[in-house]
Amino acid sequence: MPADTTDIDELIALMARLPGLGPRSARRAVLHLIKKRGQLMSPLADSLARVAATARECLTCGNVSTADTCDICAAEKRRTGQICVVEDVADLWAMERAQVFRGRYHVLGGVLSALDAVGPEELRIPQLIRRVAEEEVSELILALPATVDGQTTAHYIADHLAGVTVTTLAQGVPVGGELDYLDDGTISAALAARKSV
Repeated sequence: MPADTTDIDELIALMARLPGLGPRSARRAVLHLIKKRGQLMSPLADSLARVAATARECLTCGNVSTADTCDICAAEKRRTGQICVVEDVADLWAMERAQVFRGRYHVLGGVLSALDAVGPEELRIPQLIRRVAEEEVSELILALPATVDGQTTAHYIADHLAGVTVTTLAQGVPVGGELDYLDDGTISAALAARKSV
């Protein structure tokens, strides 16, 4: 490599820190961006600069937005009385991608973890409890990970809320899943949550 590529090397190193990209993938991506400088790199750089300047957390739910209130919280038709509680923004986006939930969300920013010294105050649990008290919430759907920490968090939230229905997502065999490929915990959860045919 020529000696005057320090800016390019720095870009490759930064891209390699993104999830799903290693050094080789980052190098290929940077080369592609350089080749498509006018069509891709310049608009990408402009968009990155705009998002870096304007991105913030929604003050209501914790979603990522460019305004103090995200589009979901601002939409009157989303005021269904249902709030879906998720661990992080990626989970919210996954739920939205599925297009099956039409209520509002609350992003915790993690789950309770004694090992990592993450308590309720480090998460957005106090804000959730306030929202349930202030808004007309009829159902709180806990869409948290099926892990020990996720379930601990779900129990903590359920124990600190009264007067609202608290539900969790069903757990078990995914659509198209074969038993031979599933772990013991998934099979156990699926068996416990069985229903009539």
